[in-house]
Amino acid sequence: MNASKPPIILSSHDVERLERLMETVGPEHRETVRALDAELARAEIRRPEEMPRNTVTMNAQVRCIDETTQTEHLLRLVYPADASAEPGNVSVLAPVGAALLGLSAGQAIDWPLPGGRTGRLRVLSVIDQPEANGRRD
Repeated sequence: MNASKPPIILSSHDVERLERLMETVGPEHRETVRALDAELARAEIRRPEEMPRNTVTMNAQVRCIDETTQTEHLLRLVYPADASAEPGNVSVLAPVGAALLGLSAGQAIDWPLPGGRTGRLRVLSVIDQPEANGRRD
């Protein structure tokens, strides 16, 4: 990922759950877990009720654009067990999922694509965020 990463904000609730998840995943997720661990280490951590409404948390639904292809996507950032439950769900253990976590509307980040290429994803808006609605999904 790009060396100039935007600042990110994470909920303490998400951090606790993600740390437990990272302890249990297999070696096939080693690279993403390493990247996710680095994201947790650099993040500003806030209590769930202090999370800005426009920030991507776990189970948030976001509208974003792949700046490489100019394709818009409606995605929900989920835990691996929920990744295939509905179209548009993306696991936090997928490179794009780990990249989205903690971004706010307007921010963009580079993320790895197959074949050593890099994509750039920009968050256009956060449509549904559990913390903003008083939920802790």
